[in-house]
Amino acid sequence: MSKPIVVGISDLNIAQKGDVLVTYALGSCVGICLYDPLSKIAGLSHIMLPTIADFSNSNTVREKFADAAIEILLQKMLSNGAMKVRIRAKIAGGAQMFSNLSNLSLAGIGERNVIAVKQELYRLRIPVVAEDTGKNYGRTVYFDSDEGIMRVKSVNMGEWSF
Repeated sequence: MSKPIVVGISDLNIAQKGDVLVTYALGSCVGICLYDPLSKIAGLSHIMLPTIADFSNSNTVREKFADAAIEILLQKMLSNGAMKVRIRAKIAGGAQMFSNLSNLSLAGIGERNVIAVKQELYRLRIPVVAEDTGKNYGRTVYFDSDEGIMRVKSVNMGEWSF
């Protein structure tokens, strides 16, 4: 393991040569890990919302949305030597963090994010090989570019790997 590469909210990045991607504070947000096992190129995106189609503002950060961010991450990986046919996905997050809210636009956002992520990965023909989604707790995700292992940590639930 080399250096950690932090991926913030509404952000994405790639890693190789043993570097580890990490994203913190996945509540209703979803972390999307993409991996090409032959080139050992890993990608991680931290999305907040399902689709960019609902927003017409040209200043909108595209990496905030599942549909746009996955496409951007995939292109970044391909331009660095990954091959689409080898890429697999692992996802985490999409928790129900706002169960007591009366604001219906926030209620269920985690589930809607997970659905949007899966739809976009399906559209791109990228199989989801592991997931830890839903429930009611936050997560931190570490994604190793050498082995393609996604490690999930939660303050209340412990730690596990896929």
